[in-house]
Amino acid sequence: MSYPFLRGVRVIESSAFIAAPLAGLTLSEFGAEVIRVDLIGGGIDYGRMPLVPSGRSLYWTGLNKGKKSVAVDLRSPHGREIVQRLATAPGADGGVLLTNIGVPWLDHATLAARRADVITCTIEGNFDGSTAVDYTVNCATGYPYVTGAGDAPVNSVFPAWDACCAYQAAMAVACAVLARRQTGAGAQLRLALSDVAFSMLSHLGVMTEAEVLGAERDAIGNHIYGAFGRDFVTRDGRRLMVAGVSAGQWRTLVDACGLTDELAALQASLHKDFAIEADRFDARDAIAAVFERWFAVHGYDEVAALFDARRVCWGPYRSVRELLAHDPRVGAGNPLYERIDTPGVGGHWAAGTPVRTPDLPRAPLQPAALLGQHTDEVLAQVLGLDAAERARLFAAGVVAGPDDADPTVREARSAARSSS
Repeated sequence: MSYPFLRGVRVIESSAFIAAPLAGLTLSEFGAEVIRVDLIGGGIDYGRMPLVPSGRSLYWTGLNKGKKSVAVDLRSPHGREIVQRLATAPGADGGVLLTNIGVPWLDHATLAARRADVITCTIEGNFDGSTAVDYTVNCATGYPYVTGAGDAPVNSVFPAWDACCAYQAAMAVACAVLARRQTGAGAQLRLALSDVAFSMLSHLGVMTEAEVLGAERDAIGNHIYGAFGRDFVTRDGRRLMVAGVSAGQWRTLVDACGLTDELAALQASLHKDFAIEADRFDARDAIAAVFERWFAVHGYDEVAALFDARRVCWGPYRSVRELLAHDPRVGAGNPLYERIDTPGVGGHWAAGTPVRTPDLPRAPLQPAALLGQHTDEVLAQVLGLDAAERARLFAAGVVAGPDDADPTVREARSAARSSS
């Protein structure tokens, strides 16, 4: 599903990994026509895990919903020329390139020579152009030393900086398009993954804390930094997370558990005021011991009912399969999700944009295309090539449609022919 805010905007995406494809997906969710350009046979992430039995990548199909797919021989001069033409094709809201490939033939100056008002957004690892990925950036942020409970760093399994970078890039492109409508000028946008991460350290005070206070944060396990919150185990072995960050959340949690008197005595003995976030954080281990005893004698269902009735800020720990099976925030009860049928994958739930605008209709969510599925259409509609010229490009192997470009399609049709 997509909103029409960027209707008419055409983005050419040449990308891999997470940040750039997710930025393209985000632009598509807000109505842009995003045309993804790939090598014939797929790029470096076309077959990335997890895979379904057909060979299709759930990683690739998840990040490329709603986009058109063009397969081109990017190693040939003729193929590169076609991509350059796509990125600079006429049209008021065309001329937008999103990439993290960093090849010279798609740099801003080269494209601006073809179209002066071109907008290019290039995602890099570091601001000097050197290579980095989420995991090699995260290790330098200090967060892995705060995660966990020992001296060894603990990596995050979620590529948070990729996600942050993607949304920054999408916003930058949308703003550049808006500015071009007003001024007629293009823009060269460069965005480094490490800059996104390190700027967030600045925004959240972590970097200034180290510089001004000379302080490093200790490993705090599953505690919430700066207030009170932690995971607990119920009598029947279920695990859940509670948060008492704000004063209201703290009072609700304490009242629901009936621990007002015990915690009042604890704060008096520690000379703390648990109405203050910092005091709750300083006393987190002592406070947690009180809650551990309470959870140890209460079953999960009893706790869940009590916490929901009292509006405690809490959540259960679940596997993804448990999430799909039991959480009302996922699936048919939430308009974020639609059932789609992705070629080579089958039917499944898929999310659109989490932004809700109830009075504005959204277009249905489109599954990821087969590789090269839109090659012929894009060559005709965007570049205006006639049928004979398109046929010559296909025959020469400069471009490919799904039959020739997508290994999944070739193998499936080969198997079908063999069985017949």
